[in-house]
Amino acid sequence: MNFVYSLLVPLFAILLFNTVFGSHVHKHHVSVLGIAIALVLASTVTDIIKNMVGRPRPDLLARCRPALGTPLNTLVSIDVCTETDHHRLHDGWRSFPSGHSSFAFAGLGYASLFLAGQLKIFVLHNSGWLSPSASDRERTIVHVRGDLGKILICLTPLLGAAMIAISRCQDYRHDVYDVCTGALLGWTIAYWSYRRYWPHLSSLHCDEPYPGPGLPSQYDDSSSSRLRDEEEGFRVV
Repeated sequence: MNFVYSLLVPLFAILLFNTVFGSHVHKHHVSVLGIAIALVLASTVTDIIKNMVGRPRPDLLARCRPALGTPLNTLVSIDVCTETDHHRLHDGWRSFPSGHSSFAFAGLGYASLFLAGQLKIFVLHNSGWLSPSASDRERTIVHVRGDLGKILICLTPLLGAAMIAISRCQDYRHDVYDVCTGALLGWTIAYWSYRRYWPHLSSLHCDEPYPGPGLPSQYDDSSSSRLRDEEEGFRVV
């Protein structure tokens, strides 16, 4: 079900949003590509760390099913385990970091960033009000960022990811350290993948992706449009 919640649900939401608002083909393309790269990369990095670090899961003894007569409070080898399912047994030593957490925050985290960019909740809006000390050409921003309703919409995917991560502790599959590290890993990769294709969330153009090869830029007259996307805006007081 983690595959459904972390991949299919955010992917459907992104495609639905783009379709409803009549997005162009390039926007559809980078939206899907960004979340796909985030999920694949998060899974790959998580598996690499799992195989290098591992750590026993909290339910390792239940997976092992030690044979009768196994001495208590004594260090023993895997030979005392009676579990015949090879994958279930050896997966008990792959607790760190939580794969469910990293996968959830990669997919749902990317969806949250996408919605935040499309709804421009971090963009400062010019109210048109003139500051008493400002010149005729200098305006001051008095309305700050998006409303609470839009913010809650963007936070919903993160809440879902958090619930998936917390469930891993409730199921006794991971401890808090595994879950927090997996969540941080997934969120970092999601943000990295998002910023490869989209401007900063405070940019006036955060709802439009960077132009693809051979496409005209909407940010400036040069082909290197990424350099100044974070320098836009009005004077803030």
